[in-house]
Amino acid sequence: MARVIIIRYGEIFLKGKNKSYFESLLVSNIKASLKDIKHVFNRSQGRFFVENFAKDDEAEIVDRLKKVFGIYSLSVADKVETKYPEDFADIRESIKELSQRLEEESTLKNPKFRVTVKRADKRIPITSAEIAADFGGIVLENTSFSVDLKHFDYEINVDIRENGWAFVYSEVIMGAGGLPVGCSNRGLLLLSGGIDSPVAAYMMAKRGMKLVAIHFASPPYTSERAKQKVVELRDIVSKYTTDMKLMVVPFTDIQLAIHEYCPAEYMITIMRRFMMRIASIVAEENDCRAIITGESLGQVASQTVESMTSTEDTALLPIFRPLIAFDKEETMTLAKKIGTFETSIEPFEDCCTIFLPKNPAIKPKLDTVRRAEKEIPNADELIKKAIEGIEVL
Repeated sequence: MARVIIIRYGEIFLKGKNKSYFESLLVSNIKASLKDIKHVFNRSQGRFFVENFAKDDEAEIVDRLKKVFGIYSLSVADKVETKYPEDFADIRESIKELSQRLEEESTLKNPKFRVTVKRADKRIPITSAEIAADFGGIVLENTSFSVDLKHFDYEINVDIRENGWAFVYSEVIMGAGGLPVGCSNRGLLLLSGGIDSPVAAYMMAKRGMKLVAIHFASPPYTSERAKQKVVELRDIVSKYTTDMKLMVVPFTDIQLAIHEYCPAEYMITIMRRFMMRIASIVAEENDCRAIITGESLGQVASQTVESMTSTEDTALLPIFRPLIAFDKEETMTLAKKIGTFETSIEPFEDCCTIFLPKNPAIKPKLDTVRRAEKEIPNADELIKKAIEGIEVL
């Protein structure tokens, strides 16, 4: 009897003739997530299996696999020999141990159970229902559980394969779902130190997009600790997105120029226009096909329809805004789920929070913004200097 982790995928089943491409990406991402843990990876008929791992590594493997997009669910199971027609001896022993363990851990009063059998080996002459009824007797003999096929507290699953092996388990752990990272090309993420952009990264990675991140820093107005906070956010998100390069753009000179030459009410809009220009150039240099932001409609002055229209006027690539219809509470809930929230709320300012005007334009007119922006001398030189000064982390 050995422990094995069964991995199931969901949406990939719908990919028809392209399924093998998505499967290969998922396999690659699974192996990458477990690269420093000793194990054996196998596959069979729409299932993947992680085997031959140390007992102490089991929880860590499960935790990492839960973060791999493309995995629908997984289960930790006993892998036992079928040994039919020898009365399924090893399966029976596994069911006995599993049911007794469930009873020891249970805090329920009068818990109910059922046994579900899947019989891929059709050489076995008795039906799955008959086998399940037989196995249910083992649970009744060794625990105080009672049977309820509809309203059960525990389900013991037995998957009898055609290769002489069977898998016995009770818990089905939900995975991250979505598509394997890498199947939807590459995108450049504008990563701030706030709550929204890491969640936007998670959402786009869930749809299979590989991510590169860019962060705008304005030293000495933004601190080294603020930059380190962004690095920490990148590291947390990378558990879902796979490795994610982070580029830090020195943005101080551009912000000072905007502050000096542009009307105060348009400072935020013009600042974001410069960000989009730089992001477009960096995206093309890194073979990215889209720019991703954490914007949510109406959340702040820079995220009205008019403000976003003015901002994207300078972009050379499509802008994806996966949080566009989220309210703040929904974003915060997801940030807590993926583990970025506590880091995001650390009180270190990013460049978007300095030089803030008292009354920013909520509905800036594009022509007015363009005219105001032209007052900045040597704008192209400022952009070139900022790109040349990028620090790659």
